[in-house]
Amino acid sequence: MADNNDLASRAQAEISGMAKQGMGHPSTKPVLIGAGVGAVAGALLPFVSLPLGLVVGAGYAFWRRIK
Repeated sequence: MADNNDLASRAQAEISGMAKQGMGHPSTKPVLIGAGVGAVAGALLPFVSLPLGLVVGAGYAFWRRIK
């Protein structure tokens, strides 16, 4: 349970840092790249929509940054 709380607190800190620092934060660019890759995958794959691909790509990149 402590691991989930730690993950949640790291996520909150990263989101807050990204919101305050914008492109200057080290997590912003990888998350945006992940969103772009996901959006392209969503556009190319017939069973995934573009918005879903964008969200999944950004979420995966963000998760990789905080784990």
